[in-house]
Amino acid sequence: MHKRIGFKMKLNPGFVEEYKKRHNDLWPGLHKLLKDSGISEYSIFFDEETNILFGFQKQAGDQGSQDLGKTEIVQKWWKYMADIMETNPDNSPVSSPLAEVFYME
Repeated sequence: MHKRIGFKMKLNPGFVEEYKKRHNDLWPGLHKLLKDSGISEYSIFFDEETNILFGFQKQAGDQGSQDLGKTEIVQKWWKYMADIMETNPDNSPVSSPLAEVFYME
């Protein structure tokens, strides 16, 4: 069974094209880690009025992408992305989970 997960993050103003470029060139090792961890249908949407990023993913198991921060590759990715988004002191993106309030299959 898959869980649907939603969360939000914040992009620094003026960096949407750079954010897209970096994700279009997602590192193969990071892609493999996400897939191997049971993460699928991962999408990120951007609200240009607020610079909020909305992430959606399905996860099989107990870990979503935001839970993989102990791995070396995720820590490197966070450092790589830290200059264009709001981050915590460990370079992880400031991320807030969102409660699902409606779903239609």
